[in-house]
Amino acid sequence: MNLSTRLRTEDHLANPDDVYNLLIEAHRDLSPEQSRLLDAKLILLLTNHIGDPALLADAIAIAKTGLTADGS
Repeated sequence: MNLSTRLRTEDHLANPDDVYNLLIEAHRDLSPEQSRLLDAKLILLLTNHIGDPALLADAIAIAKTGLTADGS
């Protein structure tokens, strides 16, 4: 797999726990359907921010690494 060298995969967050908590809090009190919708909207917003289809394709490939057909 020839992945872009422009995609950051090393730790880059000064406070990763704060970011994790922000994401968890965003889902608090949402139904499973609302939670999936929030994730979809967030993905689309961040995709637009990235603005580079090749970079996004690399990110998708990395995110899918190790996933199996049963969703694990």
